[in-house]
Amino acid sequence: MLKIALSLFSLALVLTGCLKKEMKCPYVNTRNVAPVSEQEAVLQYLTDKNINDAIKHSSGMYYKIVNPGTGTDSVGLCSEIAISYTGRRTDGFIFDQQSQAIFVLGSLIDGWKQGIPLIRKGGQIRLFIPPSLGYGSKDIRNNDDEIIIPAESILDFDIILANFSTY
Repeated sequence: MLKIALSLFSLALVLTGCLKKEMKCPYVNTRNVAPVSEQEAVLQYLTDKNINDAIKHSSGMYYKIVNPGTGTDSVGLCSEIAISYTGRRTDGFIFDQQSQAIFVLGSLIDGWKQGIPLIRKGGQIRLFIPPSLGYGSKDIRNNDDEIIIPAESILDFDIILANFSTY
């Protein structure tokens, strides 16, 4: 009887071990790069607003790290991020603003996927995102079907990374 119980226990351990599969991140960083014309348009926006300290990212967006945050862990595409943010169009219209919103980084626009990993927990960044790294050629509408982000818009985001966890 003891041999049967041990055999069943051993079989259960083996089967349980086989069921545990390492979860892989389903998101892929495309590392898209904005066309030169969009990069120039963002630079013109920065010049018009007297923002002289923004840094050009290899993707063609610009960013300004307000606070780098703390720690050594980096946000990855499968990280669940808790952020507060304000999103503006170039005319200053705030199209979205949230506090302690939770997202998976890989599910967001390319500009965020490439920009948010530049800071650590508690960090703050401002991203100036060309259209192709944002919403591109589609209009974004609110619940009343009003266009809040016209197609081909440059986006200006203030983002605070409150926390994140990686799975």
